[in-house]
Amino acid sequence: MAAEIRKLVHYKETTLIEGYKQASKPWQQFAVAAVITNPWAGAYHDDLKPEINDCAPGLGELLTHEICELAGGADKIEAYGKAAVVGGAGEIEHGSGMIHTLKFGNFYREAVQAKSYLSFTNTRGPENAAIMIPMMHIHDLGMRSHYLTIQFSIADAPRHDEMVVALGGASSGRPHHRIGDRYQDLKEMGHDVDNPAAVKE
Repeated sequence: MAAEIRKLVHYKETTLIEGYKQASKPWQQFAVAAVITNPWAGAYHDDLKPEINDCAPGLGELLTHEICELAGGADKIEAYGKAAVVGGAGEIEHGSGMIHTLKFGNFYREAVQAKSYLSFTNTRGPENAAIMIPMMHIHDLGMRSHYLTIQFSIADAPRHDEMVVALGGASSGRPHHRIGDRYQDLKEMGHDVDNPAAVKE
């Protein structure tokens, strides 16, 4: 692959008490990230496809394997998302190119047998920049309990000519979720409950 992997980072947190109340079961959120050289850093490139085709499938497969291992199995993942952070010598388009292709994301979707799209962020930042991965339920777009964001950082990444590509997951929704879901709002507002994706939040 054209982009060299400098390091892999695993991040995991287990919440036992949320909002001053014991969780009925431990709530786990986890992420894996690859710190890679940005093959387009420092110059403008009209065609990103050769490097996308060369890099994205391998990254997607590797990170999917790593996050499923970290979670204890693909069947333990109820919410998911993805992110890319490019260093200062790169464009937002570079991070977008790596993660916004089915050649990257389909490895994760298929592993967890998801129906929902992978929510995402693509940003630019320095070393130790916040890596924020928004997530949603793997099957149900309307379950607000699984509208989550996992955040972490890597002290020495991304360097100016690098990017961080990451996947996130969660074992469940928030422990004490109590704000309802989209279906309740749709029903109250007279919308089609069978098509929650038709109405944006």
